[in-house]
Amino acid sequence: MWDELERIFNRAFQYSFSWKKWLFVFPVLALCGTLAVLCHTLAMGANQWVGVTLVFLPTFICAGILLAAGVPLIRLYHDEVKGNPLRHRVTIQHSWKLMRGLASLSLPLILAYLVLWGVFGIFHLLRAIPNIGGFLGGLLSFGPFLLIAGSFCLSLIALLFLFFLTPLVALKSTVHPKMAEEFFARLKAGPFSHIFFLAIGLVPLLFMSTFLTVSAALTGLTYFAPERTWAVALQWFCIMIPFAALLSPAVIFFFNFAGESFVWMQRKVK
Repeated sequence: MWDELERIFNRAFQYSFSWKKWLFVFPVLALCGTLAVLCHTLAMGANQWVGVTLVFLPTFICAGILLAAGVPLIRLYHDEVKGNPLRHRVTIQHSWKLMRGLASLSLPLILAYLVLWGVFGIFHLLRAIPNIGGFLGGLLSFGPFLLIAGSFCLSLIALLFLFFLTPLVALKSTVHPKMAEEFFARLKAGPFSHIFFLAIGLVPLLFMSTFLTVSAALTGLTYFAPERTWAVALQWFCIMIPFAALLSPAVIFFFNFAGESFVWMQRKVK
């Protein structure tokens, strides 16, 4: 099994450096990065309640965008592995319907988060009551804790959808609302293999994300001029462009390995 894992990892890594795929992924990441920069800028002058949603809501929107982008990427990788001729534009055009259907699976996550955010606002209102607000806020502090934890759980579900549902839709050419239920049933039946492959697929992405985030943070500390909000937003936007460009191969690998993992687990079931 180790030899097979090494083989599929190396193959997914080898096909991650394609300039045509990069030209497709880079604009997608740039769009997500622009949304993140905009929300980060708005959060600088917002209160705590609004600031929380400007952290989580872009995550779910970007997850929907990446779900759609992953379908043609996995299809192209499947053709590369099979040795079929690659037709990038045709593959993307033929994947539009599946891309829209898969992206719609992020809507329940967004709606669920908005419900959590609304309930979180109630706790902020209770804490703002004169005289007794501080006492109520301390007594009910477990509520916001559970709501924030629930938001992180929704983010984890979005990540699971990205890695496991995208190859299912891309390679089987079908999407329906019950796919999420079927996936959770398979995850419950075989959690080890699912968690193991997800962890391996995240290694290059986490490594590059950490490297680029630390570089961006140090740039902000040593170079940025934070006098004006618009200047900070412009600086972050200009950093986001090379950030997205350098992160694109890791995202391509993530979906390549997701396709490899799906095929491996399908063979195991058979």
